[in-house]
Amino acid sequence: MVSIAVFETSRPQLTAIAFRLLGSIHDAEDAVQSAWIKASAVADDDLRNPAAYVTTVLTRECLDQLRTRQRRREEPLLADMLPADAVAADEHYLRRENISRALMVVLERLTPAQRVAYVLHDLFAAPFREIAETLGTSPDNAKKHASRARKRIDQNRQIPASATTDSSIVDAFLTAAADGDTTRMIALMTDDCVRVADPALIPAHTPTTVVGAPAIAQETTLFADRIRASTPMLANGRLVHIIAPGGHQLAVISITVAEGRIAQIDINRTGPLAELAMLPTTS
Repeated sequence: MVSIAVFETSRPQLTAIAFRLLGSIHDAEDAVQSAWIKASAVADDDLRNPAAYVTTVLTRECLDQLRTRQRRREEPLLADMLPADAVAADEHYLRRENISRALMVVLERLTPAQRVAYVLHDLFAAPFREIAETLGTSPDNAKKHASRARKRIDQNRQIPASATTDSSIVDAFLTAAADGDTTRMIALMTDDCVRVADPALIPAHTPTTVVGAPAIAQETTLFADRIRASTPMLANGRLVHIIAPGGHQLAVISITVAEGRIAQIDINRTGPLAELAMLPTTS
């Protein structure tokens, strides 16, 4: 059987794997505990690699959950549709472990087999032989799942020249917004800049359209926490910023730059993300 000492030594990595597979620290911790109960009940004193065995049990537990979601055709829930304490817990874990928000957003778009193959092989260096056993397939098929996941994550990675030209301005604006620096924000916008937001993302009685740099800057300070939870990504060849607290998508910020200053800010609940991809520099 697997000893408690082996399990406790392995727990941090098991949790790390489960979080990337399930996207929730609460679900990850539950899956790790369930894996321990199942693994500890195995009366086999000749396990060659107890830690690897627990990892396999855990991965199958996570895979079952992912396949159940798929069968039920459950779409990833947006951040504001999840309990606030769950999002806060995920955000805490994501920040503590320095996990890429962009990666968590894209992982949600993979099939269960692709997600398992990519996470285990590309992120945790598991051999395809072990991954294949977990998936109930051949090593070659496991490699194909990982390759397809990689292509979906890496698709559309060529950043348009216009995006690279404007990105420094956008980055400077979002940094100022995260810091609540209204003076800097105003300096980076045109006088007649327009902000258009989805009504579902703003408080009741707040106008969906705000015109003028001072008004936009003042309002933006109310959402500094959301700005701090954003990450740059590519969507259909365009650079956007995804607000993703805890790795859960909440909104898409699209910023238009004209003659070196920000002319329009569009904030949508979802946006055209059919070909969402991570930037080449995003880990």
